[in-house]
Amino acid sequence: MIVPVYGYGNAVLREVSKDIKPDYPKLNELIANMWETLKNADGVGLAASQVGYSIRLFLIDAEPLSKDHKELKGFKKAFINAHILKQEGDLWSYNEGCLSLPSIREDVSRKPKITVKYVDENFVIHEEIFEGIKARIFQHEYDHLEGILIPDRISQIRRTLIKRKLNNIITGNVKVNYKMKFAKTKQ
Repeated sequence: MIVPVYGYGNAVLREVSKDIKPDYPKLNELIANMWETLKNADGVGLAASQVGYSIRLFLIDAEPLSKDHKELKGFKKAFINAHILKQEGDLWSYNEGCLSLPSIREDVSRKPKITVKYVDENFVIHEEIFEGIKARIFQHEYDHLEGILIPDRISQIRRTLIKRKLNNIITGNVKVNYKMKFAKTKQ
């Protein structure tokens, strides 16, 4: 079932998400709904907080980007209880967008190499190293688990310049081709 994506301004997007256990209620249903929602919104990643759940869960389906980034071919998985163990390298900028921030794209600086630990949908533990664009996508979704959004990763000047767009998202004054839940609605 397609569920609404929570837009900027919703409190759940600012919460630090909690680890979950295998018996988390209706976890498989939530993951299935998130996959369907991600596909419907033409997104690359979706965190549980973006659909109203403050738990350490996010999905990545980078297949749509594999035409330009061959290393992303087949990079589709669910990450549960993810934690970044190490970040390495010099910061590099890349233009990022977010389903919770429609109409906003900003250059964000991130480390190019990360070591991560997470469990999959069967709660099997994985420790992996991601580099380049894989590391970037992971870090963007990981930020959602920590209550961090793109505006937190840009300069004060850039935040000031996008303030009107952010306010439009809060009030639902944006056009999107997917279901959204706005913090405030137009009267």
